[in-house]
Amino acid sequence: MSRTLADLDFGTVLEALLAAPDHHAPQGAFHQTMGVLAHELAEHYYGAAGAGVASFGDLGEVRLPYRQMGAISSVNLFGVDELIMFDLYRTRRGVYRRVADLGANIGLHSIVLSRCGYEVRSYEPDPQHAAVLRANLAMNACTADVVEAAVSTRSDPVEFVRILGNTTGSHITGSKPNPYGDLERFMVPAIDARDVFAWADFVKMDVEGHEATIVQHTTRTDWAGTDAVMEVGTRENAEAIYRHLSSLGVSMYPQRLGWLRAESASDLPAGWRDGSLFVSAERLPWA
Repeated sequence: MSRTLADLDFGTVLEALLAAPDHHAPQGAFHQTMGVLAHELAEHYYGAAGAGVASFGDLGEVRLPYRQMGAISSVNLFGVDELIMFDLYRTRRGVYRRVADLGANIGLHSIVLSRCGYEVRSYEPDPQHAAVLRANLAMNACTADVVEAAVSTRSDPVEFVRILGNTTGSHITGSKPNPYGDLERFMVPAIDARDVFAWADFVKMDVEGHEATIVQHTTRTDWAGTDAVMEVGTRENAEAIYRHLSSLGVSMYPQRLGWLRAESASDLPAGWRDGSLFVSAERLPWA
């Protein structure tokens, strides 16, 4: 008997991805096939005509109403690389207790982290996204401490750029060169990243180009007992991150290498299409 999308859910995809971490490299056939399936499922369950709810296996049902965010929508939040990160969260239950979600957006990662049983702090500087984040957490009966602030190198206000054509790409001024389209600029509170690392034993970082600034602000002490997974936006940021973490003796494991240890800056991701980067002074990503 043939199967349709209605016969599948995200729990099935999570289990398939969990079984094959060495095939997570974005250039591989497995990743590309799972990417197509993830997109079709996202459209089916979370698109404009979808129910806005789907099963995520042992994480239960996740509710996320369709929302347009400029040229993209909430459907784009369910990409295969996000699902891989959800599996990483699932495998670390019992290893980590406190997780900081940097760049929490409208809350999907915070929902999954809460469902995994972590104590979660969700950092989101855009007040519009933060309001939706709180609503989505409540809708899913999930608990997280929402901190309406950016994370940077000091606890002082910073200028924030909201990109109206794609609000998921909004960022601290200077983090991205030459933002274009309709923009809004305003000041937001910021938290010193070292204070975040001191509290968390795991950090998810999706900070739209500010990742190198944050990483270069850390010391070896910050990585003692704290791991991270992050998106790296540019080759320049990849090189800066590699230099700094190598100098601290902290290891990097890029998804694009099937999570093998990076031996040079060129091994690191240099854009969202390259997948995530796991960083740890003590642990392997899937051990």
